[in-house]
Amino acid sequence: MPRVIHFEIPADNPERAVTFYEKVFGWNINKWEGPADYWLAMTGPDDVPGINGAIIRRADRGTVTYALDVPSVDEFTQRIVEAGGSVMTPKMPIPGVGWHAYCKDTEGNTFGIMEADPSAR
Repeated sequence: MPRVIHFEIPADNPERAVTFYEKVFGWNINKWEGPADYWLAMTGPDDVPGINGAIIRRADRGTVTYALDVPSVDEFTQRIVEAGGSVMTPKMPIPGVGWHAYCKDTEGNTFGIMEADPSAR
């Protein structure tokens, strides 16, 4: 069963948001070395229930989004469309991590799906 595995918080000023979440919640946040304005947020130790996420520069999505771990982005994008949702961004690689796509549910809420694949390029 797919589970929520990641969240993204959009920000007009990501550096300001990083300072806020570090100060208020004590999160450990570091800029990702990848090609995007993306700050990875560790919200607690791995042996404690919860999920980690990121702060992103605000884009068209504009709301907090989450990602679900799926065995196949291709299979689940098809299932999403068949159930009345839509695919906002096609399957894309996150190098060394896996495959990702942004989708919308029937209510217009944005979410991501993520297929783990360290060989993704």
